[in-house]
Amino acid sequence: MTRIINLRQARKSRARDAKRAAGDANAAIHGEARPLREARKAEADRAARQLEAHRRDDDDGA
Repeated sequence: MTRIINLRQARKSRARDAKRAAGDANAAIHGEARPLREARKAEADRAARQLEAHRRDDDDGA
């Protein structure tokens, strides 16, 4: 016996799946979200400043 399906629900489900696939493809193309990217950049800048602040000043010319 065949399974009875609601065509409206099947059509909407197929459209949702297509949108999800397109969104996943765009996410892969464009990388991560802006807040995550900015947080990662801020952490790298902070680490660089902290490293620079702990450098020794060697004035012996070498």
